[in-house]
Amino acid sequence: MAHDYETRVEEALRAGLTGWDFSWLKGRVDGEGPSWDYERLARARLSHARSLLDIDTGGGEFLASLAPLPPACAATENWAPNLPLARQRLSPLGVEVHRASGLDLPSGPFDLILNRHGLLDAVGIRAALAPGGRLLTQQVGSRNQLELNEAVCIPSPADPDGWTLDVAVRALEGAGLRVTTAREEMGSYTFRDIGAVVFQLRAIPWQFPGFEPSAHEPALRRLDRHIGSAGGFTVHDHRFLIEARA
Repeated sequence: MAHDYETRVEEALRAGLTGWDFSWLKGRVDGEGPSWDYERLARARLSHARSLLDIDTGGGEFLASLAPLPPACAATENWAPNLPLARQRLSPLGVEVHRASGLDLPSGPFDLILNRHGLLDAVGIRAALAPGGRLLTQQVGSRNQLELNEAVCIPSPADPDGWTLDVAVRALEGAGLRVTTAREEMGSYTFRDIGAVVFQLRAIPWQFPGFEPSAHEPALRRLDRHIGSAGGFTVHDHRFLIEARA
């Protein structure tokens, strides 16, 4: 079947968006990913924790993959469509899932707080950590995939320097935490077809607010032609990793 522009866009619009499941993009994108392995780091720290909080757990996919989990385990999620998914996945593992934003955390105290691409409230995290407790977070920085905003003519919603490693470290140290690891990278991420671009624009609406393919069709068609001639469109993922102790 011929995969022209309309077909690929329609495929991307039909694709489901649940939890943090980006499996639809498999084979349509290539990404280096950061040099660190967040999952491996999280697993290593779980062995020393008796209580755990996972902030902005999405559909609970990542946290469930870390099982077995500590005896006392909680997670937060504030997006209504994700809540039943997270509870269905995590409740059998003994995880209490709270409807809460990253600004309204369970009181704890927790030996370990994980935060993978969630809201990072330094003061709230400091209050929720047990003495000597540890935060491990991987964040999406404000310079993330800005080339895509430019290509599709969607203004970036934030100051490119508004959320960087330095900004986050200052906030955590200002809240009384001791930062022990701080790393930041810009990794290449290549879209191989226009459907992958449309899916990404739908999947992270905070970066592409109000996205509708019909409203951006001329820019999307130009990008489709570029991908066809160049074999892909490369952007850069802005990621940073922080570990901190109470």
